[in-house]
Amino acid sequence: MEQLLKEFREDLAQFREMTDKFYAKEVSAKEYKGFSGGFGSYAQKGGKASMLRLRLPGGRLDKEKLKFIADMIREYGIGKVHVTTCQTVQFHNLSAESVCEIMEKAFDVGIITRGGGGDFPRNVMVSPLSGVEEGEYFDVMPYAMAVSDYLLGIIKTVKMPRKLKVCFSNSPANETHATFRDLGFAAKPDGTFDVYSAGGLGNNPRMGVRVAEHISPADVLYYVKAMVETFVAHGNYESRAKARTRYMQESLGVDGYREAYLQKLAQVRAGEDMTLHVSPRPVGKKEDGSRISGKRVIAQKQKGLYAVAYHPVGGVPVASKFGEIYETIKDMEEAELRIAPDETVYVINLTGKEAERVLAVTADGAQNLFETSVACIGAAICQVGLRDSQGALAQILEEVRKQDFADGVLPRIHISGCTSSCGTHQIGTLGFHGGVKRVNNVVEPAFTFHVNGSDREGEERFGEQWGTILQKDLPSFFVELGRAVQKENTTFDAWSAKNPEALREIAGKYFV
Repeated sequence: MEQLLKEFREDLAQFREMTDKFYAKEVSAKEYKGFSGGFGSYAQKGGKASMLRLRLPGGRLDKEKLKFIADMIREYGIGKVHVTTCQTVQFHNLSAESVCEIMEKAFDVGIITRGGGGDFPRNVMVSPLSGVEEGEYFDVMPYAMAVSDYLLGIIKTVKMPRKLKVCFSNSPANETHATFRDLGFAAKPDGTFDVYSAGGLGNNPRMGVRVAEHISPADVLYYVKAMVETFVAHGNYESRAKARTRYMQESLGVDGYREAYLQKLAQVRAGEDMTLHVSPRPVGKKEDGSRISGKRVIAQKQKGLYAVAYHPVGGVPVASKFGEIYETIKDMEEAELRIAPDETVYVINLTGKEAERVLAVTADGAQNLFETSVACIGAAICQVGLRDSQGALAQILEEVRKQDFADGVLPRIHISGCTSSCGTHQIGTLGFHGGVKRVNNVVEPAFTFHVNGSDREGEERFGEQWGTILQKDLPSFFVELGRAVQKENTTFDAWSAKNPEALREIAGKYFV
């Protein structure tokens, strides 16, 4: 690994050279994107600034990494930060010089941005409270960390058709979408994993194919290598539109895909020994007798310890918040941050008294379920985005807040700026993806409405597309919906279950 990191550092000279050429307009945006993505950076829309995606396996931010992020924000005057549905942190509006310098400095604290974009293995995802969550089947984090190291090791040696997303879930909550990712390991009550592959959100979404049941966690690397080799052998190198793993279900058929995967698995097993010898590191911190409760407080499985949930609206916290949180927890034993796939940030391993302090410093976050809605960074920044998902969410929240609805009257929604589903719109109770609609011969910003998605294991389904709503009408739609639910003195979930056609009747008024 030390040799690999040395090579990664040496590669930064190439990134700096290419970045300088892009900003000097010596290379095209397309050519630069094809190169820079492999370093975790892309030019933003308009080509006048860059973003940098920090690779954070499992969404973990220990205090050293948190301090680094806070220091970079302060040193470089970073004003926009986004926590993503892939459990990473993105810096935005960076200059050519700052993106290169931050990328290099990140190595010193173990943050490697290689593979943060491009046709590479991406950030390995993990249930955010793994290791501390009451009711989890077991702590999956150690296995995910080992897989992350393995995937970093193949970045320079394997050319895949497109990106590869690997994840681990510790319970049926399935927050990481283990049953419909490129490769997912779903924990089972007996301490084993079921393995799913060739799934994914976005265009032509697919549930994963279950390729193995009840495997030993020590064997996960065999399944990862088999996935990579299956993708290389059967993935589409000719058409980028069909180069994700889920399209192998089309080209090979579900049974054919499973057979192809298992053939590669048998070959891998016949080769080198890849058995893992890792074990969970238990939390050593002891309680101090202080107790606390509240809607943002989660009791951990460790007696007397707590996690605090903080959901910055839209996944976009005030940039200085990282520094504020660091100053609050820097002397708290074993405290660390975990980023969740729904853009929530958890601060874990807190005593009751410590949780009170963290609650105070994170009081600016979402105040109810609706405000925990998920949105991608949107078309104001993203090169491929069609609609400003962040702006749309802000417009909706502005009008909804005037109504003072009770918590739960409106559900969490998921908004993506395009069909790519970076806002995970396809698994939301209510979801939207951006596009356009011609009305009276005028092209209007609009969002396609998805209903009744679910990511819970055993209940997985992609939402049905009901129609298209103009962006300017979304606030009115949610106000009317909220009033209808509030009138019944209930929650959206109970209201929609009791009146399954009522939502369609309200939404139908806004479809164009």
